[in-house]
Amino acid sequence: MASDNLDLGEKALSKVLEVGIANQLDQVETIDVEIRTDPGKLLQGKVDSVAISGKGLVMKQDLRMETIEVTTDQVAINPLSAVFGNIELSRPTDASAKIVLTEADINRAFNSDHIQGKLQNLKMNMAGQAIPVNINQVVISLPGDNKFVINADFLLVQTNELKKLSATAVPQIEADGHRIGLEVLSAEGEGLTVDLVVAIFEQLTALLDLRNFDIPGISLQLHRLEAQVGKLVIHAKSQITQIPSS
Repeated sequence: MASDNLDLGEKALSKVLEVGIANQLDQVETIDVEIRTDPGKLLQGKVDSVAISGKGLVMKQDLRMETIEVTTDQVAINPLSAVFGNIELSRPTDASAKIVLTEADINRAFNSDHIQGKLQNLKMNMAGQAIPVNINQVVISLPGDNKFVINADFLLVQTNELKKLSATAVPQIEADGHRIGLEVLSAEGEGLTVDLVVAIFEQLTALLDLRNFDIPGISLQLHRLEAQVGKLVIHAKSQITQIPSS
């Protein structure tokens, strides 16, 4: 637990929540929950705040979060369920969230079997013909200054020619705050076409859809983001409708 000052009731409920969240994920390095309340408020169904922090949380599509922090204001719960060591919300509660993804996290997910399967046998228009293309490797860099740099190797299947693509983009908010879009600033490469750039960026923005980070009962909406050196910092608003149970 984050603090030795929690009483036994707070510790017990916090542990239940830790186990419940961990059970919703593919992998967890650490997860820590701190519930703040007192016995009198708990009997009235009131919790002052809930703070969740985690490291190395692996979500769907092999997407790993370096860190996540979620903090709520006052939470209304069912007092009877709390007595039996469970947390059941009596109404949704709002929270703020901060997620950090590293370059390594993004590259690991983008080069996973799930995404790579979508980047094979793409059709690229060349000289009026649809040419099959396989995108073999994608390396995404975060140099700072709110930019993404994407370098990719792709294979022209019919001629077995290997080509390269390099593009720079800036992240932006899309889909009512649910997705991180990328606005292309520049792109260059031998044999480059618009179709190929679009195919790569479609998969990258699909990967960065915030709904990929949702834990059941906890949804996120993008508020602000920062592409810093080596990491992407996502600030989001969160609504919690249910507490994951063990």
